[in-house]
Amino acid sequence: VQLQASGGGLVQAGGSLRLSCVASGFSLDNYAVAWFHMRPGTGREREGISSTRMSDGSTHYKDSVKGRFSVSRDNAKNTVYLQMNELKPEDTGIYECAAGGAQSAAILTLTAPLRDYDFWGLGTLVTVSS
Repeated sequence: VQLQASGGGLVQAGGSLRLSCVASGFSLDNYAVAWFHMRPGTGREREGISSTRMSDGSTHYKDSVKGRFSVSRDNAKNTVYLQMNELKPEDTGIYECAAGGAQSAAILTLTAPLRDYDFWGLGTLVTVSS
């Protein structure tokens, strides 16, 4: 049972990347999947940037990524995608995905404590050069 994020890399400011979060060993259908960003030099402080309810795809975005990032999902592939456009140097960092109960309003709105998430995936590194 695991989540795995992938798709990170080095990109110039203004460029795009698409990250993937794949679940294995369980179905994401009844979960909400959130993406978290850990900036360099902040220890392991995570900032939630999006949360998607897998049953209907409804997504809550943090203001800093609205209009630039978008989430899509493929339930058949048990996968969530984070399309990152207009990337900025401050978007640099490790991106992780996590799954939590879709019935939790706090998880859906990125206000839940990290301990409320049931599954965490290893992150993928995104580096945006200026």
